[in-house]
Amino acid sequence: MSSTELPSVSAASVLPKVAPVRVGEGERLRSVGLPGITLTVRSRAAVREGLPPALYVHGLGGSSQNWSQLMAELDGLVDSEALDLPGFGDSPPPDDGDYSVTGHARAVIRYLDAAGRGPVHLFGNSLGGAITTRVAAVRPDLVRTLTLISPALPELRVQRSAVPTALLGVPGIASLFTRISRDWTAEQRVRGVLGLCYGDPGRVTPEAFRHAVEELERRLQLPYFWDVMTRSSRGIVNAYTLGGQHGLWRQAERVLAPTLLVYGGRDQLVGYRMAQRAARAFRDSRLLSLPDAGHVAMMEYPETVAAAVRELLADAGELGELGQPGEAAGAGAGGSGDAGAVRGRRAVEADGFGRGGAGGARGSRGGGSVSTVSDADGAGAGAGSGSGAGGDGNDDTNAGS
Repeated sequence: MSSTELPSVSAASVLPKVAPVRVGEGERLRSVGLPGITLTVRSRAAVREGLPPALYVHGLGGSSQNWSQLMAELDGLVDSEALDLPGFGDSPPPDDGDYSVTGHARAVIRYLDAAGRGPVHLFGNSLGGAITTRVAAVRPDLVRTLTLISPALPELRVQRSAVPTALLGVPGIASLFTRISRDWTAEQRVRGVLGLCYGDPGRVTPEAFRHAVEELERRLQLPYFWDVMTRSSRGIVNAYTLGGQHGLWRQAERVLAPTLLVYGGRDQLVGYRMAQRAARAFRDSRLLSLPDAGHVAMMEYPETVAAAVRELLADAGELGELGQPGEAAGAGAGGSGDAGAVRGRRAVEADGFGRGGAGGARGSRGGGSVSTVSDADGAGAGAGSGSGAGGDGNDDTNAGS
């Protein structure tokens, strides 16, 4: 048989058959083909017509499943969609192999432009926080508000526990780690990830742990899994070294959208100490401090984060006739605290996390404090502080960094 007569082979016939991605109750998945990329989009049916659109972007090693709980909490407030970034979750690798922060940001922008959903309420966690910061800076027309949960913005003194993740981007380290860990079970790997990403891994239910193991087993069968992790890790490190107008902190200063910053006191990957710098960098920001949370507060304390999002949207004038800002922030079960809500975007910067101002706040599970920061000079309502009850155990899934 001559070379011209060779039968064609599809990519689907070459890649191993893997288990389907889990779809939670009330969710649906669809595949969106765009020039150079194919993205899997997880969404929830809108409770009513006319809800403002929201888009969620996960972190390194994560997927759209990381947002399932927060999306459910925000039913009736926004029309939610979450992306699997190229090469993550159920999205195949991009054609150009670009896993830089800019490359991922380009994918998000490409989707928003094609979908015609912008401007959206944009959410990002960790790597997704860096990506969405860049999107908000370069395309302000696409962003109504910005919510960043433990965003991966450059740190001069990286936490020791975050060093292994950064080293994954060094040439040869990924293959070395693969050899060292080849005998590790999926359960062992998941326990390690949860220990790194959660403030209290004990909050993860047995069902959620099982789902995470199943998802990791699925991903480990993908031939590009480690390549995507390595190149995306390298992309974060490279973004940290950029200066001038392309530097992430400089771009944070350019963000015009009202911004909610969420930091966990037990975060082992993004320094809690960076919260105040971030609050100063984003010109119209508020800070939600959760002392017991780790790197994925939207999975550990979804109710508390959702209450803060509702306050952000209320103060930004985005709720319209959807209800008063306090409706979703009730007292936490088992106790009450001053977590969750501060009215007014014009406020003095809080002393520490949530102290130093007199603000109206309501109880919420998980505890924490909210302070608002603005580029205005005038003093206004300050911050509520305190702690609430622990809340319920969480429901999912593959936490990413």
